[in-house]
Amino acid sequence: MKKALLVLLFVFLSVPLYAGEQPMEGSDAPSFKLQDQNGDWHTLESYRGQWLAIYFYPKDDTPGCTKEACNFRDNIFAFKAIDAAVVGISVDDVESHKKFSDKYKLPFTLLADSDNTTASAYGVLKDYKLLKLASRQSFLVDPDGKIAKHYGDVDPDTHTEEVLADIQTFSEVWQSTL
Repeated sequence: MKKALLVLLFVFLSVPLYAGEQPMEGSDAPSFKLQDQNGDWHTLESYRGQWLAIYFYPKDDTPGCTKEACNFRDNIFAFKAIDAAVVGISVDDVESHKKFSDKYKLPFTLLADSDNTTASAYGVLKDYKLLKLASRQSFLVDPDGKIAKHYGDVDPDTHTEEVLADIQTFSEVWQSTL
């Protein structure tokens, strides 16, 4: 009986619940005000007028998260060439982001969502009861602050190239509507 209760408890605690609904493509991106790895504040509004790749990730300095961050790092000049910004968000704190950013020389912003509000607003917060993490998902935000694309199934090896290609495609369409 005790073993069965322990198994049920383990299953209950290991199945994540998602907090919040994900914004739909074409809707306004949820606003945020978060500190970066240097303690500076950032808002969604500060990125208006340019494309913004917001990628959520579970944990600083873990294998998949490091691979994804380093791929964004290695392609940062391609993002800058098309006037696009990259922002990584996890529920880790500012100090953790600083260590992660310094260790891998990340030339873009990492935002600390320590109170889980932004991950919840984007519907990517996994709540394991004893632990909360952002799931590996991304959102492409257009220069007007609308969700252009949601990436629910992210491969850390190829995601950066996918986002770059989508920005180039969407940018042409967006420019034609001006």
